[in-house]
Amino acid sequence: QVQLVETGRGLVQAGGSLRLSCAASGLTFSRATMGWFRQAPGEEREFVATITWRTRDTYYTDSVKGRFSISRDNTRNTVYLQMNGLKPEDTAVYYCAARPAFSSGSYYDRQGYRFWGQGIQVTVSS
Repeated sequence: QVQLVETGRGLVQAGGSLRLSCAASGLTFSRATMGWFRQAPGEEREFVATITWRTRDTYYTDSVKGRFSISRDNTRNTVYLQMNGLKPEDTAVYYCAARPAFSSGSYYDRQGYRFWGQGIQVTVSS
C-alpha cells in the first residue's frame, strides 16, 4: 500500500517562499523517481519538477526554473519542493507523485507516475 502525504503551508504572499514536503511509504523510495505536479482551477494537471532515482538529476518546467528547487532525502523517504519568488499564477493544488524505476513515459508525463498524493492547496496572494 503506497502512500504519499504532502505537507506544508498553504498561503503565502507574492514574492514569498514556501516549502512542500512529501513523505512516502510502501515503496522502495530510493528506486523511485519523484515528481511534483500542479493543477489550477479549470486547468489540466501539469508537470512542475522531478528528481530521478538513479542520478538525482532534476528537471523543471520552464515557468518555475530559477525559482523552484526539488530535492530528496532517501533516509527520510521524503521529497521536497522549495518554492521561492512565488507568483499568483503559481496558485494551484500541488501533487506529489512517484515514478518507479524503468516505468514507461517521460519524466514530465503523468503516465509513468503510478502513485499520487492527495494534493495540497497552495495559494499565492497578490
